[in-house]
Amino acid sequence: MCTVCGCGENEEQGHEHHEHAHSYDHDYSKGEAGVHVAGLSQSRLVSIEQDILAKNNSYADANRGYFAQHGILTLNLVSSPGAGKTTLLTKTIEALDSAFPISVIEGDQQTANDAKRIRATGVKAVQINTGKGCHLDGHMIGHAMGDLKVKDQSLLFIENVGNLVCPAAFDLGEAHKVVILSTPEGEDKPLKYPDMFHAADLMILNKTDLLPYLDFDVQACINNARRVNPGIKVLQLSATTGEGMDNWLNWIKAAREFSLIGSLSIGEA
Repeated sequence: MCTVCGCGENEEQGHEHHEHAHSYDHDYSKGEAGVHVAGLSQSRLVSIEQDILAKNNSYADANRGYFAQHGILTLNLVSSPGAGKTTLLTKTIEALDSAFPISVIEGDQQTANDAKRIRATGVKAVQINTGKGCHLDGHMIGHAMGDLKVKDQSLLFIENVGNLVCPAAFDLGEAHKVVILSTPEGEDKPLKYPDMFHAADLMILNKTDLLPYLDFDVQACINNARRVNPGIKVLQLSATTGEGMDNWLNWIKAAREFSLIGSLSIGEA
């Protein structure tokens, strides 16, 4: 992760899930940007990093409590740029076909292109632009929830900024972190970016339709992922052709049923 990251640090308002008067886009690119700071001692950098992560974790815990109380299954989709997150997401929404309410939080440094693609499916989406920031954080997610007005017992997708480094360290309050790896990227990515694959519960190997044209060893990729995370689950699919999508949809439905059981237990307590 970046040692010093100021994404959202100038947002000091309280963290609550409430209605905001502003539009469906959040722009964190204004004002002083979070940057890598040279000239600081290692101990000072570690101290700053710990402070940032501790503050983020408090926001993430508040998010997680809210999601659990309201039976909202939240999935944090992470990948490098171009792995196919948005295509997978749109195809998933279309395949679920309004089986239950779905909302999306989109994270990018700039533009609202992906949010527009999601909204075209008929699902509500909030765009978060991080400016020079390299990831979403817990405060951004809590702030965006006010605009989304996510329904109880629904599904919330968070499409994180394309980056296999920093999003690994920033908990958003999600139930599961899902890492998407596309076959053109190479089977060694889990070893190059072990923190992300260690943090994920599920790895989706996307673009399997390209395997006949690539020098890609599927089993080696899975073995590499399990070297850094022995418990990681793996699904192979092509969001473009639809091959393997049923396994992904069944995984979502099973995870949602589990989240509903948890929310009922909280309600009974």
